[in-house]
Amino acid sequence: MTAQESPETVAQALRHALVGDDLPDTFTLLGREWDLHRGVFPSTLSAATEVLASIVPYPPGGSFLEIGCGTGVISVTAALHGCASVTALDINERAVANTVANAERHGVGDRVRALHSDMYTALEPVDRFDTIFWNVPWTYVEDDFALSTDLHSAVFDPGYQGQARYIAGAHKHLTDGGRLLLGTADLGDRERLDAIAEEAGVRVEMLRRVRRIEEVRVMEYHLLELHAR
Repeated sequence: MTAQESPETVAQALRHALVGDDLPDTFTLLGREWDLHRGVFPSTLSAATEVLASIVPYPPGGSFLEIGCGTGVISVTAALHGCASVTALDINERAVANTVANAERHGVGDRVRALHSDMYTALEPVDRFDTIFWNVPWTYVEDDFALSTDLHSAVFDPGYQGQARYIAGAHKHLTDGGRLLLGTADLGDRERLDAIAEEAGVRVEMLRRVRRIEEVRVMEYHLLELHAR
């Protein structure tokens, strides 16, 4: 979203990507073909999924948790990069089914479990992961902005409440020495994110920046790591 676009304008422009009857049932990304279910935010709508899937440091032989898995590209890629176990969570039940389909398509269904979950709620207290990652909905809107559709949940994070929950709850599910990662973009409100992290006793480190020319502007995608102070 650019500074000139309202949240409503963005939502209207992207709604077709969720429900359009003329959309294909598959897409190509990272040299592979992927299933796309209706009602799931397409991974090709921006370069975010492609960029972040390519730069996330997956733990070889370890465990990986993805929040907001969407079509499952990043979770499946984690398994293909050698993670022994991957857990993919999404608040959208259609996304959970889409991730299962793509895990099966790429032969990693035995290593990827997908669960319907509001943040960490579907996890057991004993579940621990070597890496936790979320490609966040970085567009900031005020706390009272209504998330009336699945589209809104994929794009907007009112008051960055979701990112605050992500940071606050992660320590319960990280292994000793585990890594907490966050994918965002230069359109996000970094000052607000830093304030949320500081309140939670966490500092934010920039791991990677990747710039991509997109239809409207040059986007800069950020891979961040959050460390306990």
